[in-house]
Amino acid sequence: MKPEIKRAVQKVDIKRWKKVHLEFGEGFLELSVPPDCVVLSMKDVPVLADPLSSIEAALSRPLSGPSIEDIIREKPQPASRVTVAVAVSDITRPVPYKGETGILLPLLKRLADAGVQKPNITLVVGTGTHRPSAPAEKMEMFGESVVREYRLLDHDCGDSGCMTYMGKTRKQTDVYVNTAFFSADVRIVTGLVESHFMAGVSGGRKAVCPALVDWRTIEKFHGPDFLESPGADNLILDGNPCHEEAVDVAKTIGVDFAVNVTLDKDMRLTGVFAGDLEASHTEAFRFMKAYTAIPLDRDFDIVLTHGGYSGRNHYQTAKAGCSAVPAVKSGGTVIIAADNRDQEPIGSTVYRDLSGRLKALGVDGYIKMITDPAWSFTKDQWEPEVWGRVLRKVGETGLVYCSPQIPPGEFSRLPGRSGHEFIEESEALSGREAARAMVQNALLYFFSRRLKKSGPPSTAVIREGPYGVPYRRKAS
Repeated sequence: MKPEIKRAVQKVDIKRWKKVHLEFGEGFLELSVPPDCVVLSMKDVPVLADPLSSIEAALSRPLSGPSIEDIIREKPQPASRVTVAVAVSDITRPVPYKGETGILLPLLKRLADAGVQKPNITLVVGTGTHRPSAPAEKMEMFGESVVREYRLLDHDCGDSGCMTYMGKTRKQTDVYVNTAFFSADVRIVTGLVESHFMAGVSGGRKAVCPALVDWRTIEKFHGPDFLESPGADNLILDGNPCHEEAVDVAKTIGVDFAVNVTLDKDMRLTGVFAGDLEASHTEAFRFMKAYTAIPLDRDFDIVLTHGGYSGRNHYQTAKAGCSAVPAVKSGGTVIIAADNRDQEPIGSTVYRDLSGRLKALGVDGYIKMITDPAWSFTKDQWEPEVWGRVLRKVGETGLVYCSPQIPPGEFSRLPGRSGHEFIEESEALSGREAARAMVQNALLYFFSRRLKKSGPPSTAVIREGPYGVPYRRKAS
């Protein structure tokens, strides 16, 4: 810790400060914050008292369209010969698949009761541009019995040999989709509907695009023409080019049935929405938007947030940074606590290289690079681009990233400042203790600087990190 940081940290009198808890991994960081610090939180919503009954009810009474049993029955071949592909999420999404109260076993039982044979069912993990799932991650997500008894495949967007060409969307995007999914007689998608910083919300059509398409299709979906649109943002569907394109791709391919879920702030099941691809997704979106949107009448000098479940690496934690943008003042400070527990705590080699270019070129220079006609699209280029949204608001020095799993030297090519700057290298701290010290001292440092310059700064904590969505109310 530099002497000027230590002096600033030690100047702040925190005797009257209050305690808050910031999520970190499976636990929390206890932090001292100013007495007037505002905790921004999602609304409370009832959790499902009997998840299994709710799942069964949703499957029995689909939202528009036929039931699973009717879909199987309407096929020309006997049920015992019908093939089924089920798109499932990877470890980056906390979809409640596993166990008796998860969505997967009831769905698979419906297929079995309808006469579909286990060898004819394939679960396709929709990795999109992510790495393949590790065996332990599949066990964690789906449970031992599913992993042992069913065929499980990881999608690979770079393997053109496992793709089928489907034609073009209305925006003239070439659609290549996973052959194992497309070739099945019945195609089912599953997913979690939560806020998403470019597609508006996840789930539904995203289980196909980008989850099961190849890099040529993703090039348009993750390209700057879409991402730089003001409509490509949290909780926006109307006029969102990413949403519109994903729906178009999914409809081009054809989906027979969808199962979407919503969760509360503690990752407990709040709703199950099954049936037609668009109808089930729209109902889930309306339901979750009512409790995840956080209206604001002002913005704040300093905002604390966290990476949440999805923030397993730096790549995924961009969601938390983007969600904080509406809550922070221009030139303010965003401090992120991130439990980057993934086997690749930053992301792929390509992502690390591109992040270094963002750091070196700045936001405008990076956008100029990836929009140059001579530039060749790379599948991870979009994530540094969305980190640029945070940098445009607070600048390079206004973003503090606190992750003990990322070595200090790596931050020379990551956006913002390292939380390691705010702890003593000689201190022998565990991961959680190190993260707490990083966040606490960063808050004290920026509080001290702003206090000296312009009086006590306004502060806020986003309790749910990337899942709560602050937005500014429109002036009347």
